[in-house]
Amino acid sequence: MKVRKPFVFINCAMSLDGKISTIERKQVRISSDEDLRRVDELRAESDAILVGMNTIAIDDPKLTIKSERLRRERLKRGLPENPIKIGIGNVNGMKLNSDFLNYGKIIVFTTENSNPEKIERLRKKADVHVLGKDRVNLNKMLRTLAGMGVKKLMIEGGGTVNFEFLKEGLVDEIYVTVAPRIFGGVNAPTLVDGEGFKLNEAIDLKLLGTENLHDLLVLRYEIKDSKKYI
Repeated sequence: MKVRKPFVFINCAMSLDGKISTIERKQVRISSDEDLRRVDELRAESDAILVGMNTIAIDDPKLTIKSERLRRERLKRGLPENPIKIGIGNVNGMKLNSDFLNYGKIIVFTTENSNPEKIERLRKKADVHVLGKDRVNLNKMLRTLAGMGVKKLMIEGGGTVNFEFLKEGLVDEIYVTVAPRIFGGVNAPTLVDGEGFKLNEAIDLKLLGTENLHDLLVLRYEIKDSKKYI
């Protein structure tokens, strides 16, 4: 029996040439304080925030809501201060003392080829689900989250995670902040990495709106053929 999947959206900041980092593949500040406040509002509207293991390893994000006002508003609505944090992928390189694992409710979706001992140690800090041998089964993951009451899922990267969700038709909307910078580099990570799509497989989008934040441009797109049930 199919269930209605959570509403899934990607939020990302990129350079004018589509890069989300430089060839150094380190955490870089692309957006402005004003844009980060917009991201904080998106987080506050979400039930869960998801990132891939590469993002956790490089950025070690807390993924918490920065605004005290937004946290108070969530509490008034009967929600926890911060959304659930979700990590996805092989956990072998994950640091057990990371900031990601030290704040709020955490769920990790991983694979059978992860180190079993690492998984057991991780269970002391997070709710761990093994869904798939080499790649996490995203449909099963979303069914699991729907069963937990997650209705709105925010994806904050990276490029490979974005590709996998788009490939499966599981993304409903994308927010992209375009910054007036050029990083270049054939090996620099982009908004959507992975194996890529052939022309007849390209993802078609519908522009829902634009917003100017001084030199930054925020674009909001709808995915035309996203799945509603899984």
